[in-house]
Amino acid sequence: MLSKVAERVYWTARYLERVENTARLIRVYDSLMFDLPRSVNFGWYNLITINSAQHEFDERFKVHDERNVVKFLLADDTTTSSILSSLRAIRENVRTTRDVVPEETWELTNELNLYVRENFQQGINRSRRHEFLDGVIKGCQQILGLLYGTMPHDAAWDFLRLGRNLERADMTTRILDAGAAAALQVVEEDSGVNSRQIIWGNVLRSLGAMQSYRHTTRSAVVGDAVVFYLLEDKQFPRTIGHCLAAILHSAERLPRSKQIVANLKDIQANIFDDVDYEQLGEPLRDYLNDLQTDLASIHSHIAANWFPELA
Repeated sequence: MLSKVAERVYWTARYLERVENTARLIRVYDSLMFDLPRSVNFGWYNLITINSAQHEFDERFKVHDERNVVKFLLADDTTTSSILSSLRAIRENVRTTRDVVPEETWELTNELNLYVRENFQQGINRSRRHEFLDGVIKGCQQILGLLYGTMPHDAAWDFLRLGRNLERADMTTRILDAGAAAALQVVEEDSGVNSRQIIWGNVLRSLGAMQSYRHTTRSAVVGDAVVFYLLEDKQFPRTIGHCLAAILHSAERLPRSKQIVANLKDIQANIFDDVDYEQLGEPLRDYLNDLQTDLASIHSHIAANWFPELA
């Protein structure tokens, strides 16, 4: 398989996952703003920080308000963090790999791209935001369902899984970071409302993980249990533990993988050593930042090993 084709399939999966999870991230933040008492004061600009897009945002907008943040993440053409920009990249990658992905992928990609272009104002305006975001999430799931249901399990499939699971792990850390940022603003005087339970419940729901969490842990929604579950559980497909195992499995099936498999095993062996489940404030956010660095290093290993002329 040509490295150029492999790289485009890999990035198709990454961008699809990025679109879906950006929609999930905005949705959980919007729900938190609605559900939490006014005494919990945290701003929309946290979403820009969580996505490491401060420089790009500040070049475009002077006001750090809800409308500008949501507009930037949905439809700004100048950043790879936006849904519209990611969809443009998906469309180009699918167009140039039509001989290795199912032919219906092109049609579904165009439909989702058109839906976002014609309706993103719904997402900027709060009244219909969830309806729009749900449409984006369902569109991504439809494309990924087609890919997973009809692609042969060959090298292209493994590069698709590499991209999907690496991006998914990264975005799960960012959704956890959104929860940690909100939890930091909770003061003990918030009597009558369990704000932290609201926060971590919304984090679980944003990942579709509430039912699985309750079934697996038999626990109430408490911060340390939620963070442990989303980091280390091996069964639920959006946890870091599951994604890392899937990345390793895909890498092992590909040619010239001996060194990268060794690198992945080293990272996997130590990745949870430094997390303190009793410290869910800044220590957790620092840990998540380090985890994102580890995930970026996995991408670097993948690029150097299989896309060397493109790395």
